[in-house]
Formats: sequence, C-alpha cells, structure tokens
Amino acid sequence: MKTIYITVPIIFLLLFTGCTQAFEDPVIEAKDKIDLNLLNEEKIINNFDVIVIGGEPEGVAAALSSARNGVNTLLIEERDGLGGLFTYGKMNVLDFPHGIDNKVLSSGIFDEWHRMVGKRKSFEIQAAKNAFLTMVYDQENLSMLLNTDIKDIEVNEQEKITTLSVLKNNKTYNFQAKNYIDATQDADVAFLSGVPHFIGAGDVGHNGRLMATTLMIHFKDVDWGKIKRVAKEETFGPAEVTREAAWGFSKLREVYEPLDPNMRLRGFNLIRNDEGYYINALQIFGVDGLSDESIQSGIERGKQETIHILEWLKVNFPGFENAKIASYPNELYIRETRHINSLYQLPVSDLWENKYHWDTIAYGGYPSDIQSTSVGDAGAIVVNPTQYGIPFRSLVPQKITNLLVVGRSGGYSSLAQGSVRIVPTGMATGEGAGAASAIAIKHNLDFHSMSKNKEIISELQQTLATQGAEVEEFHAPFPYEDKWYYPAIRELLNHRALFGGYTNDLLENEVANNKSFSNLLLHTYISMRNSNPKYDENIKYLNHYFKSNEKVNLTVDEVETIIKGLPYKDYSESYKEEMIKWKDKDSINREGMFIIVGKFFGWI
Repeated sequence: MKTIYITVPIIFLLLFTGCTQAFEDPVIEAKDKIDLNLLNEEKIINNFDVIVIGGEPEGVAAALSSARNGVNTLLIEERDGLGGLFTYGKMNVLDFPHGIDNKVLSSGIFDEWHRMVGKRKSFEIQAAKNAFLTMVYDQENLSMLLNTDIKDIEVNEQEKITTLSVLKNNKTYNFQAKNYIDATQDADVAFLSGVPHFIGAGDVGHNGRLMATTLMIHFKDVDWGKIKRVAKEETFGPAEVTREAAWGFSKLREVYEPLDPNMRLRGFNLIRNDEGYYINALQIFGVDGLSDESIQSGIERGKQETIHILEWLKVNFPGFENAKIASYPNELYIRETRHINSLYQLPVSDLWENKYHWDTIAYGGYPSDIQSTSVGDAGAIVVNPTQYGIPFRSLVPQKITNLLVVGRSGGYSSLAQGSVRIVPTGMATGEGAGAASAIAIKHNLDFHSMSKNKEIISELQQTLATQGAEVEEFHAPFPYEDKWYYPAIRELLNHRALFGGYTNDLLENEVANNKSFSNLLLHTYISMRNSNPKYDENIKYLNHYFKSNEKVNLTVDEVETIIKGLPYKDYSESYKEEMIKWKDKDSINREGMFIIVGKFFGWI
C-alpha cells in the first residue's frame, strides 16, 4: 500500500568545497512528513511496513535504509527535530572508529550525512539538524511524525508487536506494521514490549553503576591563539591544538575544584566552529538517566557548575579572560541506561579478538572507553581493537520476534558498549537494521528466524555492500592469541577484571603484586555474584585484604594465604599445578598470575 505524505518546502543554500558541503541557511523548518488530516484518531493505521521509533542518528539511518529498500516506512520522534542527544545535547564532537591499516571506518549513510555537514571532526548543531531533515524529506517511501510520544505497545501470544499507540497533539493514533525498529536512546520500545535487560554495568555485577553524564559547555569570545600557547607550554599538561579542535590538558582534573562535590572537570575536548566554542569535559555523577526529575536536576546543577567553571577559567586559563556563556544544551548527554538482552550479547572479548562474525552487518573499531562512574573512579580503556564485526544477532532482542534495537542500548555487554556507542558505528547498525527489515518482509521471515538463515544474511550483507556500507570479511591478529592460557585473559576481560588500555599490553613479564592478584579475584567474584549471592562473602574479604600490603610482590605463600582466607571456597584446586613452578622463586610474574587465576576459576 502506498504511503501518503506531504513534502515540506526546503529553502537553503549549499556551500561547495571540494567533495564536501556545508549548510549556510541557519534553519530548515521541521515539520511532519505526513498529512495528519488523513489519519483517523483511535483507529488502526496499517499502511506502513516498517516503523522506526526514535530520531537519534541511528534511527534516521534505519528509516532511510528501510525506505531505500522499497518498503513504506514511518519515523516517529518525540522531539521537534532530528538528531536526538547528538544535536539536542550539543555533543558535536565526532569520534571515529579506525580499522585495519588505521583506515577510518566511515561509510554508507553516516558518510552521506557527514559530507553534508562538512566532513570534519565536528559540526554545527543546526547544520546537523538540517542535514538529517533534508535526508528524510528527500526520501521516497518515508514518512515522519515529530512531537509524538509512545503511549502503549501491544504484543500478541506469538511474541510479536501488533499495535503501537502514540500520542500526538493530545490525540491517540494506533499504528500497525510488519516490523519495528527501536532507535530510542533508552530502548523504550523494547522495554515496554517486555524484552529482558540490565542497567548500567549490571551484567558484570555492578548493578545500577552508570557512566558519568555530561552537560556540554558552549562559550563565545575565546582567544584561540592563547589556547595554543597554553598547550605549547603544557600549563595543564600535554595538549594538542589544531585550527578546529584542542584536546588534552589532563591536569585540569587535579587543579580545578568543583562547586558541586558530585562533579568533576576532566581534560578538555574543545571544539571551535562558527557557532562558538564547545567543551566536552564536565562529568556529572549521580544522575538516573531513566528519571526525568533526576535528569532535569542534573541539567540545573550542570548550569551552575558551568558558571563556576567560566569564572575559574577567566582567572587561571589564558584565552578565556573575555569568554561568555553562549548557550546551554536542552538536554544532558547520557552515555548509558538500559542494555537489552539480545540473541548474541556482544562481549568485549570479541573486540579484543578483532572478531568477524558470519552475520556481520557493521564494523566497529573505537576503543572501549568506559567513562568514570564516580568522582573517585578514573574510568578505563578496556581494549583498543583493530577492527571487529557487529553481528545481526546483537540487534535482535530476546523474546520479541519482529523488533530490532539499534543505538547505545542495543545487545552489547556494558564493556563492549563503550566502543559501539559512538555515532558512526551506531548509524552503521541502523543502516543494517533498516535493510534487514525490508529483506525480512520480502521473505516473510521474523527476525529470530532470519538470524539463523545464512543465505538470507548473505543477501543482507550484499544489500549493504551495494548501499556503500562495509561488511566484507576480514582477518586481523589479536594480542596473546598464541598464548596457551589466552582463555584466562578472555574471561578476565569479560568479567571486568582486566583492562588492556590503549596499547593492549598486559605487561605479562612484570612482577605481580598482591593488589593485582586480589583485584583479579575480587572483580571476577563481583561479576559472578548475580549467579551466587555467597560470592559476596569473598568480595568483602578481598576488598579489605590488599589494603595493608597491596604493594608486596606476589609469592606462592601470599597466593596461598589469600586463597585460604576466602570465606566461600568454591574453586578448582588445579591452580596448585602452576604454583609448583614458582615455589623456589622470590616472586610470581603477571603471566604466572593469569595462569593461576585461570586454573583457579576453571577457565584453562
């Protein structure tokens, strides 16, 4: 059935520079791309094949990809425009995934959008909104509703979404489609449909632990020349400055005293463009990203801190003497809330192993960046992958068979999400979801059945390649793959007990100490405590053990002392095989420590 929509007039100028273009006209009017007079309130509207919920970048990519594959598609967004937290949170700094030979993994619909906003590391907020709107308005088979909230979702006994109820202008409309794509920032559709999920780092035992939120800082009247001099003199530590961006200044974390004790100013990511100067540096802790009240409180606290930051910078940081606050974001940038459980929960070890899956629909290649979760937490880089594949199965939620989930809340472990959550990668998964929805309709398959069909997945990959997306098979070696004890490293990574950092160097030949060994046991038990509450006894013991002698070199006697002190004894005695090798030595190195822990937990 043909979709009915109206085309919104668009009047704007494009500035061509080589192969890139940038928007000159400051505003494109955002309007619904559908004639609401043709919709019947309270009645079923079923003239859509695919409905995408959420105007985040991933949702725009999904809707475009679906429509371009010939199916009638509806995009629903609660805000008055597109781009989601990307634009409304003014997070206008782009992080790029890099792959084999350090190639930037930027293709498909993301690259199309990126060219429209100038193909730089950052972008002007209005240009980004304009580009998203233009792409939607110009696309056939694609309708759009803005300022529209999800009210209710009906699921039948076959575990399919049957009806989506929305609220628009205080009127209720009921939509039906064959397939649905959840591109909301918090996986709201999946949650309301009953898909199982966890919050924050709950999958590794840290229930409710969330990465810091950020209120972007927007200044004007900054002296860029002085910023360069501060960087050159390393006043606040090493820093780099280009014409467009500045980053580093890590000592700011030490010297700036926040007004709010539950906030922290980290090193600057500073962007300079025609709209002013944007800083991504203010970390706000204690915000519940699923509570409107908590979010609004975080915004107000962030505004007060921004005023305090500006006054401090004027006195202490050359270049900000005459700076002023240009604006505040409408929204807080929230890095994580829910994580849905999918048919394949992408583990962080797949990133470490640079793994290509048979059902890969997108590439990733950004470090797994786990931002600080509290003032006392420095955050961590778990792994810095060369390149990895994101499987179609990670977009398919458990329980519901005609729903795909894209974006930061998709089917990834909390550790893997630290890499997948960046926009270029998210838009690539959105593009994959859109094409998959059309192919599933073509073959009359639900997504659970499709996820097992190698022939259909091959068709999906070929379709994406035709669209300009990168999905072809690759191989890249990974660190320690030649070590017989690698399975222990893999499990320690997945249990949030071991981090590789930017270098993926585990320093296996260095001498181990008590703290390192105790921490490996501690964080593994924390990760496993959801399955056995008795592990809490060992967690309490290990939390206190190393504090009095954490720097002591690890010896066979110390290993035995630590293990014998564990209140709950549920482990393999095979670790003693490795202990024999170290009995007559003054200390155990880190490689020996990995082997002992691996045998202790029965991984090797």
